[in-house]
Amino acid sequence: MFKALLLENQDGKTVPTLTQLTESQLPEGEVRVAVSYSSINYKDGLAITGKGKIVRQWPLVPGIDFAGTVLESADARYQAGDKVVLTGWGVGEGHWGGMAEQARVKADWLVPLPTGLDERQAMCIGTAGLTAMLCVLALEEAGITPDSGEVLVTGAAGGVGTTAVALLAALGYRIAALTGRPQEQGEMLTALGASRIVPRSELLEPAKPLEKQLWAGAIDTVGSQVLAKLLAQMNYGGAVAACGLAGGFDLPTSVMPFILRNVRLQGVDSVMCPLARRQQAWARLARDLPVSFFAQAVAEIGLEQVVATAEAITQGQVAGRTLVKL
Repeated sequence: MFKALLLENQDGKTVPTLTQLTESQLPEGEVRVAVSYSSINYKDGLAITGKGKIVRQWPLVPGIDFAGTVLESADARYQAGDKVVLTGWGVGEGHWGGMAEQARVKADWLVPLPTGLDERQAMCIGTAGLTAMLCVLALEEAGITPDSGEVLVTGAAGGVGTTAVALLAALGYRIAALTGRPQEQGEMLTALGASRIVPRSELLEPAKPLEKQLWAGAIDTVGSQVLAKLLAQMNYGGAVAACGLAGGFDLPTSVMPFILRNVRLQGVDSVMCPLARRQQAWARLARDLPVSFFAQAVAEIGLEQVVATAEAITQGQVAGRTLVKL
């Protein structure tokens, strides 16, 4: 028997229960893993509270990412004792996820834990950090260097944002961190490496087709009005890596920034990201993310606290990363 958080659908409502499961109840897959750590992301919060249409099968163990040790494998790429990390692939949505002491998944979904990281550090990074690294790679591939000018990170106090700030700072970029709670979160963001803090209200005004050029690059987790505004403020030849829609999935903008200022808008997805790109990103995270990051902007909880944390994260009350220790 092992401990797990199980979501069930009762009369159309999501009901989370802390329970005991057996190995025979785990879904099919080539690799069974003893989970050391999972984490709670915004998507997990929506799934656990039932506030979003995330769950695609019932019952479900949530948790879109985890790190742990292989217990048994029917795939030659993995042996018992191997350390692995999983993010994405619909785990925690349509396949049982990481908020249990054991998980069984497809071998193709796993990545060997990169040299230089332990399981806790891997979940300090998790889906959020992997997404942040993919965004940094997108800016680099668009030619945005530390000499290009200031880079804006929106939703900077969230999981993607905090990792992006730490990565960009370590790589020598000058960072403006956008947050809705500058007085509460400014000190943390400055400690992570932000050069200055920008109140979110500055980007909530309706955007003109083009505005004063302010940003060489941007990593956007918000979408909607904020993304439209920053697109209008991009420097000539600037690039935006967009990976989130916390503010909405609409985009009230025009083609003007793209055709008059040569601005690039690059979408970034971490869920179905190919293995080779994942390995590239994880290797860069192990190399570039400063050790100090793992002591900052990270909280740790047990399974018993997940439901309350899920409610808080959907209300914007959680900053940084929250790990779930199994």
